[in-house]
Formats: sequence, C-alpha cells, structure tokens
Amino acid sequence: MGSPPGQTAGNRAVVLLSGGLDSMVAGGIAREEGRSLYALTIDYGQRHRVELDAARKVADALGCERHVILPLDLTVFGGSALTDDIPVPTGGVEEGIPVTYVPARNIVFLSLTLAWAETVGAEQIFIGVNALDYSGYPDCRPEFIAAFERMARIGTKAGAEGSALTIRAPLQFMTKARIAAEAARLGLDTGISWSCYAPTPAGLACGVCDSCRLRQKGFAEAGIEDGITYERTTG
Repeated sequence: MGSPPGQTAGNRAVVLLSGGLDSMVAGGIAREEGRSLYALTIDYGQRHRVELDAARKVADALGCERHVILPLDLTVFGGSALTDDIPVPTGGVEEGIPVTYVPARNIVFLSLTLAWAETVGAEQIFIGVNALDYSGYPDCRPEFIAAFERMARIGTKAGAEGSALTIRAPLQFMTKARIAAEAARLGLDTGISWSCYAPTPAGLACGVCDSCRLRQKGFAEAGIEDGITYERTTG
C-alpha cells in the first residue's frame, strides 16, 4: 500500500477505537500531531452494540484514512457482563476488578491492532486506556502497556528489522475531568461518542453503570456539558 500524497508510512498511526470518549480523545491527539489515522474497532459481541455506530461516527469525525470494524465473537467464551448473561452492575463503581472486565481484552485487541499497524507501516498505536479514573481493569495499567510494547518490538518483522513501534497511551495518567477538558480543547463532539454498558430500550445511556458514573463525574468536575443524554444522572 503506497503512502497518500504528503504522507509517509512513518507518519501513520493506528487508533484502537471503541467509540467511547477515551478512544476518541486519543484519536484526537493523534490527529493533532498531524498523523494519518487508521482506526480499528473490534466487534466482539458486546451487549452495548450502539458503541459500534459511535465508532463509525468518531472515525468519520477524525478524518480517518480507513476504518475497519473487525468481527471477533467473544460471546463464545463469555465470562464478562459485556459478553455473557451476567447483569451489568448499576449500584456504584465496584471495588477490585468488576464483572465488566472482558478476559484479556486489551491483550487480544492490541495484538490485532499491532498486526494492522505492521501491515500499513504505522509506527504508532494509540489506545485510550486510563489508570486513574477507571474501573480497575488490569490491562489498563502502565506496566501492561510497557510490557506489550516490548513484546511488539521482539515479535514482529518490523521490530526485528529495527522499526521501533510505539504504543501511545496519552490519557494514561489523566483524570476523567482532564479527559473531558481535553475533548473540549480538541474541539471534539462528545455527543457522538458512547460509554454506557447498559443502554436503555429507548436508546439512552443508563447513567448508573460504572462507565456512565465515571463519565458523568468527569464532566461535572471539569464543568463541561456532556453531549449525550442519560436516563438517570449521578453527577
């Protein structure tokens, strides 16, 4: 695949795009750096399938060169409230690792993102993981990202030939309030993103799952109006 006019392969970045606020902001930062964006969204059988539509809108808004929605049915494995018949918690942000954790999700997703990055010649992968205001997922921690980057450089043709692929997690140490403020600074329309794990039959964000609570808290602390409508608000 040749480079577009004015672009080089080294200027390309693959963004792991869920359709949520964090991945949108990570993509916005990559765009601000002048990178040619390729977005990868994984359709893993998630119950909150509205996020796939959100990912399409976000990829379009970011001006991605290409957006791939890759099917990968993790409901065959189950083991998570997002892929199995397990209720999504709505009583408050859980302590420890919540049932919305999808086993090894970011390991699997980053491996697929890495494969595409190597294929298109991208040297940067952007992922919107966060280790401050988050739900306690172990695959969002800085040590995981650093370990995956080391593995990527050892286990790929590009790495063996000296092309140093980098995993960028620009939101790693941001609070949700800071992420909301960053979305505003970048001029992103947060209303097209989706974070809720338990959308209502009317198509609204529930407002009470872990993800909704963290998002609402972030926007409230930032003093910025969120662009989506919640069935219930928790502040």
